[in-house]
Amino acid sequence: MTKKVRKKKKDTSITRPPIVAFVGHIDHGKTTLLDKIRQTQIASGEPGGITQHIGAYKIKLDKGNEITFIDTPGHAAFSKMRARGVEVTDLVILVVAADEGVQDQTEESYKYIQAAEVPFLVAINKVDLPGVNIDKAKGQLSEIGIIPEDYGGDIVIVSVSAQTGEGIDDLLEMINLMAEMEELTADPEGDLEGVIIESSLDRQRGALATIIVKNGRLEKGEEIYAEKTPAKVKALIDWKGNQVDRALPGDPVEILGFKEAPPVGSIVSKTPQERLAAEEKISEEEGKLKVILKADVSGSIEAIKANLPEEVRVISSGVGPVTERDVFMGQSTGANIYAFNIKLNSAVENLAKQSQVEVIQADIIYELFEEIEKRLEEERDPLENKQILGRAEILAEFKMGNKLIAGGQVVEGKIYQGQKIFLQRNDEVFGKSVLASLRHGKEDIETANKGQEFGAVFSPALDFRKGDVIISYKDEKAD
Repeated sequence: MTKKVRKKKKDTSITRPPIVAFVGHIDHGKTTLLDKIRQTQIASGEPGGITQHIGAYKIKLDKGNEITFIDTPGHAAFSKMRARGVEVTDLVILVVAADEGVQDQTEESYKYIQAAEVPFLVAINKVDLPGVNIDKAKGQLSEIGIIPEDYGGDIVIVSVSAQTGEGIDDLLEMINLMAEMEELTADPEGDLEGVIIESSLDRQRGALATIIVKNGRLEKGEEIYAEKTPAKVKALIDWKGNQVDRALPGDPVEILGFKEAPPVGSIVSKTPQERLAAEEKISEEEGKLKVILKADVSGSIEAIKANLPEEVRVISSGVGPVTERDVFMGQSTGANIYAFNIKLNSAVENLAKQSQVEVIQADIIYELFEEIEKRLEEERDPLENKQILGRAEILAEFKMGNKLIAGGQVVEGKIYQGQKIFLQRNDEVFGKSVLASLRHGKEDIETANKGQEFGAVFSPALDFRKGDVIISYKDEKAD
């Protein structure tokens, strides 16, 4: 009997381009350095001069070999985005400015590199500046455990200038050498595997996602999943903005065709799968400040959430413009809306004003955090900079349908329908709301005077008790 020999499957593996991330402190020149390499001007278009999204770019060098670069933000708020950049890469370039040396995010980035156990080298940038001391920067690196080769260690240090181009050829050559040592391979005929590094909502085109393909191939017309989020790939767009028919291992492309913006960090394949990491959930605990977050891309949402003070409770968050639904949610919960890097539709803006829901817009992330801290200070001392219009004691509680009505009597000044109020219980002031309805007997009234009894409905609803005091107020105008 002849033994049947199973035909060995043909090996279709290829050497794929290395995926390289630039990380480091804010304003140390990561994006400008990458710009010099790819001869573009991404940095000039960023609000405030800082990079606030992850970008991915594939560069073909003179020798014909390719490198996929990931640019990551340096601001402290974007620590999760930097960590994500490190997690998907084969090699990391830690950028340190020669004039400033090691800074907070330099050390933080190094910790991510260590945790991911990914190879790295250091690019000391801005060496063209007068009076810079490269040895001082190397000494600071040694103090945090990064020992340069010329100091007896094994970490490659390359001196570069993003402005003049000095040392960039040396940097690219070193990237190639380190990539060759890693022997990076992928199978373009194998199962698709990619990673979502950014996602957003576009008003005209819908949900968009940036993916780096790590194995297999992604083709136009295919059905794919970012874990559980489905997409029919309508278009693939490369980093230059050109439409392409397919993406191979190492390729970064933008996908048009998702039904909703997929979670950043999602693994892309051709079959749905469970989320690999537990999704962040809204805290059920009461916070002093309730917020609704909206942003242009999911990476910004992630960064904002990761850096909010513990006193802040996120009621809702999402990618895309502020909607009427957001305003109604803010009205019903008492939450302010924070809109990062997105414009406000005039109709929604008018609705927010009518509903007395505050929408705070910001294009720079630290300005957004400053606004949140400002609101927290107000919550810690609610009556500061407030003009008290009147006080009323809650004497009874009634229910009419699904509405809870507070029956009370004015004890000082006046209270007004449509006016903002706090509740006071013993010495604690809490429960920011609005007197949505004010009645005396069966009649709607606009004002209740001292000594007058009334029935009131709060919007958003409050958990009031008999004996609580309603404080009606208005904000004092700044001088």
